[in-house]
Amino acid sequence: MKFNVHTEMEYTAASAGTLILNIHALRTPRQTVISEEFVIDPYIKVEELISVGNDNRVFRFEIAENSNIKVIYKATIDNYCEVKDYSNLVEIPIAQMDNSILPYLYPSRYCQSDKLYRLANNLFGHIDNPFQKVLALTEWINKNVQYLSGSTNAQTSAYDTVTQQLGVCRDFAHLGIALCRALTIPARYFTGYAYELKPADFHACFEAYLGNEWILFDATGLVPLNGLIKIASGRDAADTAIANIFGNVSFTSMLVSCELAEDGFNPYNYNPSKLEGLSYL
Repeated sequence: MKFNVHTEMEYTAASAGTLILNIHALRTPRQTVISEEFVIDPYIKVEELISVGNDNRVFRFEIAENSNIKVIYKATIDNYCEVKDYSNLVEIPIAQMDNSILPYLYPSRYCQSDKLYRLANNLFGHIDNPFQKVLALTEWINKNVQYLSGSTNAQTSAYDTVTQQLGVCRDFAHLGIALCRALTIPARYFTGYAYELKPADFHACFEAYLGNEWILFDATGLVPLNGLIKIASGRDAADTAIANIFGNVSFTSMLVSCELAEDGFNPYNYNPSKLEGLSYL
């Protein structure tokens, strides 16, 4: 399905600084960047970098003292999501996992899976099918954590979210990842553009490694799963920040949109009674 994504961001610099932006759509076997445009007004020379280990596309540039800039990114993306039956899925032994997957089993800054081991196993450890296990914990988060805009900050972790029982998409994703890892299921953070998200913004969810592939889950239930355009993935939000700012530079405004570029979209979300998942590399 084809989508048009659009981002505008404005910054003011009180001193010279450096920005590293992570807003470009990722190129994967199932997500094709048909066209894209990246503009900084006034013009600044930009360096494109590929993150080591996860292929995220980041753009680095310097901003002068006492300057104001506007960043504009537009792209048309074609993504392909495959729905598969996971009713016969079995758990992959850690000894058989590729070493590139192992970092997504470990606790990380925002996903303290070691602190949630007992909770995860008491609630979901009895479920044999690993897909059903992740589906169950996703549903549990959706029912037990209140989505409340502005309720958390950049320091909020999965452990904070499960105790406070409220958060935003970032917090829902971190909790899903932490619970998966506590159940010995590799999981990673997913950030992207989201069709039908209101109000429009960047969106976070997570992927679990099941049956030798990454399967997408969104505990917020705010958007159709097949309406997501991937920007980046990582161990948690620290690996996938939309912007990293170095220097006395202030973010002043942002606009984000994700719209259909063709007809025929059929929204897809998981049915708890069916063990069908969305493979989204």
